[in-house]
Amino acid sequence: MRRALSERRTRFGLLNAAPVVVYLLVLFVYPIFSTLLLSLKGEEGGWTLHWYADALQGSNLEVLFTTLRISAETSLLSLVIGFLLAAAVSRLKPLWAGLVMIIVIVPHFISALVRTYGWIILLGERGVVNNALTDLKVPGAPFQMLYNEIGVVIGTTSVMLPYTVLLLYAVMRGIDRRLPAAAASMGAGRLTIFRRVYLPMVAPGLVNAGILCFILCLGYYLTPALMGGPKQTMVASLISEQVMKQNQWNGAAALGIILLLLTFGGLLLLRLIKAVSEAAKNRGIS
Repeated sequence: MRRALSERRTRFGLLNAAPVVVYLLVLFVYPIFSTLLLSLKGEEGGWTLHWYADALQGSNLEVLFTTLRISAETSLLSLVIGFLLAAAVSRLKPLWAGLVMIIVIVPHFISALVRTYGWIILLGERGVVNNALTDLKVPGAPFQMLYNEIGVVIGTTSVMLPYTVLLLYAVMRGIDRRLPAAAASMGAGRLTIFRRVYLPMVAPGLVNAGILCFILCLGYYLTPALMGGPKQTMVASLISEQVMKQNQWNGAAALGIILLLLTFGGLLLLRLIKAVSEAAKNRGIS
């Protein structure tokens, strides 16, 4: 270790890495550590787990389960739509595929607030969607699509969809098209080719996209707050309420740490799935 530190290249590398390390310590490690300490402080001083116990019971626990459920629903819907869209785009010529990807990505650079109000206009009782359904004489129209879970899932899915499409498109574009063709030449049907050849090759992308969407949805605030009702309150909205209205920083810090642990759990699950898939692949090769 001493010999390595004495080398000029090592010292030069550490000198270059120092600004990045300081940046991470000041803007990442310190805030998280401060939040952790705040979540462990009692109202009268001392250390306590009261705020974590409070966050994991009663209405707060219901909000946590609601957040997990909406995040899972959004991830699943994003995967279904993103898979179909990415599969269609990956079959296009590069020029047309690039144009379609621009159409998918450009809305992501528009303010989330603007996009959310756009969905409110579209899905309102007298919005474009309900007016079209009413004109088509659809039974039950107009439907209630705002201030419930349907509206929240639609709004958050539109935000997460570009991530899903980008990840899946990159995976699908790299698939060797000769493999499905070889399976077809050996008599395999379309369903068999999809299930035995195509799906295993895109499975890592599906896992990555699903977990990424789930993690991003856990802490998403704007769209659920504007398009959801009281029963669709998510953890981010609860944290905002505790800080802005109740001045309860300790409880909000505990909820933030719980969200962080859930995020780390998702990343750990992703690493575990990758390790298992690589081990299975290595056993198959050997």
